[in-house]
Amino acid sequence: MQSITVRTPNDLAIEEREDPHPKAGEVRIRVASAAICGSDLHIWRGHNPFAKYPRVIGHEFFGHIDAVGDGVDTKLLGTRVAGDPVVSCGRCYPCSVGRPNVCEELQVIGVHRDGGFSEYVTLPAKNAHIVPDTISDDEATMIEPFTIAANLCSQLTPGKLDTALVYGAGPMGLTCIQALRGVYGVKEVIAVDRIDERLQMAKICGAGRVINNAGLDLVEELTVLGILPTVIIDAACHPSILPEAIRLASPAARIGIMGFSSEPCIISQQGITSKELTIYSSRLNSNRFSQVISWMLAGLIQPKKLITHHFNYVQIIEAMETFEKDQQHCCKVLLKF
Repeated sequence: MQSITVRTPNDLAIEEREDPHPKAGEVRIRVASAAICGSDLHIWRGHNPFAKYPRVIGHEFFGHIDAVGDGVDTKLLGTRVAGDPVVSCGRCYPCSVGRPNVCEELQVIGVHRDGGFSEYVTLPAKNAHIVPDTISDDEATMIEPFTIAANLCSQLTPGKLDTALVYGAGPMGLTCIQALRGVYGVKEVIAVDRIDERLQMAKICGAGRVINNAGLDLVEELTVLGILPTVIIDAACHPSILPEAIRLASPAARIGIMGFSSEPCIISQQGITSKELTIYSSRLNSNRFSQVISWMLAGLIQPKKLITHHFNYVQIIEAMETFEKDQQHCCKVLLKF
């Protein structure tokens, strides 16, 4: 099989590998489509602290089950499925309380074990989620990115009384905007970014107001507008954002943090407790695939609004460089296998 492999940082190649065989309890997926995520780029550039090399990357993928291991029903052969990259032990404390995404023995497909940028990938059968025929291949490939928004929103519990502020109009920010508006009915969603083209995408995805904060003080701007956000999502992941979010948040607001910046930031305990703010962090997803599939079937989200580019997998370098460099026009890039 052909597999897209990061052999060492900045060394990405298409390699010929032996077809994998599913172990007991596993299935093999013949990959049809996969999407590029920022974490794939970070592994390529050597900026992901969790990856070990060489690594077949890719954790957003869709295809058909073409082989099963011992103990798996052969009726699944040929089934259309999307792969959940979260592989957990099922025994530790986080798993026992329904949070397998932070399992003590967590393995993420495409990070800790070989991923979906390949003609074939194996994974536990429970991680292969059946996709109804009414969901297109492209939409099915986008299920995993929306599980990230679903995971965070499940903690934030947004509602119709909320005013939401989303930092960052990249793929993760846009999935959150769609969920806030289409699923949770938040009355006002404000998107903040420093790229006008991305803010235009935020409007298309449901943001009622957009702000380019490249040359302004956001706290002053929202004060002038009389806006006190009750839900704030940091999908830009810069260390300056959390202190600012605490300053501008409404009393009793909820703040959600995405991403893995290792840079320190200074926050005021008084700023948090005086407003009784709640701060959530979110990693990957905790069994959110069925939830997102139901959103798609109900038409509550529109994944195709995020897809801007398609490439054949043999064009992986061009695809990755497009994702990396063209932030004005590129959002989600899909690879066809």
